[in-house]
Amino acid sequence: MEAKEQITRWRLILGQESDKRLSGMGDGDMSLSHEQDLMDQALASIYNRTEFGGFGGQNNPGRGAGRGPSNPQISRWLGDVRTLFDKELVTVIQNDAVTRCGLKQLLFEPELLENMEPDMGLASTILTLKDQIPKRSKESVRTFIKKIVEEINKLLEQDIRRAVTAAVNKRKHSPIPSASAMDFKMTINRNLKHYNPDLKTIVPEHFYFFDRTSTTAANKWTIILDIDQSGSMGESVIYSSIISCILASMASIKTRIVAFDTNIVDLTEKSEDPVDLLFGFQLGGGTDINKSIAYCEQFIENPAKTLFFLISDLDEGGNRAGLLRRISDMKESGVTVISLLAIADGGKPYYDAQTAQKIAGLGVPCFACIPQLLPTLLEKALKGQDLSNFEKMR
Repeated sequence: MEAKEQITRWRLILGQESDKRLSGMGDGDMSLSHEQDLMDQALASIYNRTEFGGFGGQNNPGRGAGRGPSNPQISRWLGDVRTLFDKELVTVIQNDAVTRCGLKQLLFEPELLENMEPDMGLASTILTLKDQIPKRSKESVRTFIKKIVEEINKLLEQDIRRAVTAAVNKRKHSPIPSASAMDFKMTINRNLKHYNPDLKTIVPEHFYFFDRTSTTAANKWTIILDIDQSGSMGESVIYSSIISCILASMASIKTRIVAFDTNIVDLTEKSEDPVDLLFGFQLGGGTDINKSIAYCEQFIENPAKTLFFLISDLDEGGNRAGLLRRISDMKESGVTVISLLAIADGGKPYYDAQTAQKIAGLGVPCFACIPQLLPTLLEKALKGQDLSNFEKMR
């Protein structure tokens, strides 16, 4: 082993504080490669309690972790170690993370989780470490995750159902009443003249319903969600899972749910329960977007009736040229392609800017979207409306 490589290894072991002591050795060059810098940050977020403070330390604006469980950096680095280190080291590092970063008490004392308010950052971290949760805590963890699922469901489910129904069945109507197929827009517009000033509301004389039977298998929309499960994707994965389950429960569309890192897992069969679906993800690992898109192409039966969502931080570890070519070919075939960027901290985008710029250059909408706007995005996409100004709405 060369002297420089030995010094670099000691630098990674000892941390940033050893820079001065090690700079006089070898050729004096202590610069780390991009991958080594990621390793350094991953290790520091767990072991360097002075700089990063674990879950209880103060936020360091320069790098890494932050003020407690709600900060997504910890879960991101816990995921990244699966890519950066050998399998044997991953086990050691994640076990140390549980012990040193304040997670051990949460995972091994389920009564603490039972009394905690739903928190996206903590949920992401727990899902990253789900394989290390002791048996006696598993039910408490599921209950904690379920609280978050229920909150997001309340926020999005009705709006998503209404948006999809309005877009998919926008032309044909039926005389058969059905609350779930109500055309609210037409019902309100046609009954404006029946506004009752005393009641301060519209009293409709006629209701309008979409004809759901007109949506045959041949002309159903197919919505494919291709979801990155690398280390930075915790919050996005949670939202994506819940939205996927809502869409999968709608008979008027076909939904496919695919998770990927360097491997691909088809999770469509788990879509009946969003909690089960979430536990099907393996947060952390590398990223091969090109490979995942190639897998998803088999589900495109009618390009003009296919909506493809790529949900990723776009940090491609595979063939980026191949990724861009596949997206371009998919768009040219008539598929509606949308690239949704990873979000963290309640909606802040986290992504590879260079790849995002190249995807946008293909004429493919590429932006981060807060969950509250997803129903509007779905409706506009299914109606074939221009999405170029959607980022301004966000």
